[in-house]
Amino acid sequence: MMSDFCPERWFEESTPDDYKNCLECGLYKHGSRMVWGEGNPTAPIMIILDNPGALEDRDGNSIVCGTRQTLQRAASDVGLRKEDLYITYILKRRPVRAYDKNQTRQICMNHLYEQISVKKPKLILCLGNVAVQSFFQNAEADVKTMRGSWYDIQGYKTAVAYHPLAVRRRPNLWSLFFSDWKIVADQYELIKTNVLIEQKE
Repeated sequence: MMSDFCPERWFEESTPDDYKNCLECGLYKHGSRMVWGEGNPTAPIMIILDNPGALEDRDGNSIVCGTRQTLQRAASDVGLRKEDLYITYILKRRPVRAYDKNQTRQICMNHLYEQISVKKPKLILCLGNVAVQSFFQNAEADVKTMRGSWYDIQGYKTAVAYHPLAVRRRPNLWSLFFSDWKIVADQYELIKTNVLIEQKE
């Protein structure tokens, strides 16, 4: 699936000064650094994942993890450019051991809400059940039963898809993953077309 595709390290947006030393959720104790977001900070499409994968290997060398590889491949295959996308996370730090998941996610959602209010994306795509349940504020939300449709979440047009790691572990999900990305790409094309029509009127 990935053999003919060359992933790349996307631009990483700096964490706002007010949050660089955030201690609220306790994940700072895990030693992983904060990742605020990646891609184009002013992109029309926001991708929400559960938490950031590794950006460096154990020796400190830059890497592109499996999640990012699969995500970039899907975006490329449906015609989206990296300039169209901004990736962010429910948790801004990668957990490396056990933690209070529900409490931590609720605390960290405040950062996400602020990001969304500032960036005002045209479309949002949540990848994986954790991202979907957290953003939809519904513990029963499930990608399998919700994919393929659009939802209005806090005024934002939102779609859902499987987590890239699930697709890597189960290659039979690729066609569904591709289909859900195609829905987003098609909707974005429609938005751009409508904008052009309005500009001509």
